[in-house]
Amino acid sequence: MTETMSQPLVSVIIPTYNHARFLPAALKSVLAQTESRWEAVVVNNFSQDDTVSVVNSFGDPRVRLVNFANHGVIAASRNHGIALTQAPYIAFLDSDDVWYPGKLARCLQRMEQGFDLVCHAERWIGPGTRTREVVYGPEARATYRSLLYEGNCLSTSAIVVKREFVERVGRFSEEAAFITAEDYNLWLKLAKAGTRMGFVSEILGEYLIHDGNQSRVALRNMEGVMAVVRHHLDGEQERDKASPWRIRRRLALVYYSGGRGLQDSGQFRDAWRYFLKAVSMYPLVPKFYAAMMLNACGRRP
Repeated sequence: MTETMSQPLVSVIIPTYNHARFLPAALKSVLAQTESRWEAVVVNNFSQDDTVSVVNSFGDPRVRLVNFANHGVIAASRNHGIALTQAPYIAFLDSDDVWYPGKLARCLQRMEQGFDLVCHAERWIGPGTRTREVVYGPEARATYRSLLYEGNCLSTSAIVVKREFVERVGRFSEEAAFITAEDYNLWLKLAKAGTRMGFVSEILGEYLIHDGNQSRVALRNMEGVMAVVRHHLDGEQERDKASPWRIRRRLALVYYSGGRGLQDSGQFRDAWRYFLKAVSMYPLVPKFYAAMMLNACGRRP
C-alpha cells in the first residue's frame, strides 16, 4: 500500500443526494488536486439516480461511497463522513460544487502560518449565466461575537479545518431547526472554542446556485439562521446596555437576508414582507433602504 493511501492528510467529506449529473465534476476536481494525500468519502443518501455507478466509475481507492439515510439532515451525513475518516485535516465539498487544483495545497500552506481553519474565496455560478466572485473573512470578522452579531463570513465547500477542533465542539449539530444553517452554527462553536481562522483571497473553487428553488432555499436558510442566532443569543453572557439594540439589529439582518433571497429569485412581491420586518425591527441600516428601492423597481441585486 502506498504512503498516499495509508496516510491521508485531508479527509474530504462529500454528502450527496440525486446529484449524479454534478458529482463527476466534483470528484474530478478532488482527483485533480496538486496535494494528493487525501481520502474522500461520498455519503450517499440512497440516491435514486446513477450516483453509485458514477462513484464506482472513478476506480480510485482514495474515493469510497457509503450509503447513509440522513432523513433530510445533511449535518448527519457530514458527521457520518467525519466518523468514517481519520486524516488530521477535514475539508467539505458539496456534490454540486468544485475545487480548483491548488485548493488543498494553498489552504494547508496558509494553515502553516498558525491557523486551525482556513477559508478561501469562491466563484458563485448561477442562477442561469450569472457569476460573482466572493471573498470571505477577514480574520477580524471571524470572532465569535462578530460572527454572531454581524453574520456568517465563511463557506462550507471553501473550508479546511483541523479535525481535533471539529471533534472538540461535537461536530455539526443535527438539530432540525438548524437545517441549511448547520454550518454557520459550527463556525460559531469553533470560534467560541478559540479556533484560529484564516482566509485566502484567491478563488479556489466554485459554488453552484441552482435555478428554480432559490426562493424556497432562501426562506429555509433564513429560518435556519434565525434559529441558530436565537440559540446563541440565549447563551450569551457578555451583555451591556447596548445589547438589546444589537440583538434587534441582528434579527433585522436575518429578515433582510430573507428579503434579499426572494428579491434575487425575482419574487419581489414576497420580498417586501421581510424588508418591512427588518426596517420595523431596526430602521438604522442604510442597505435596507437601498434593497427596497431596487425591489420597488423590480430589479435584482
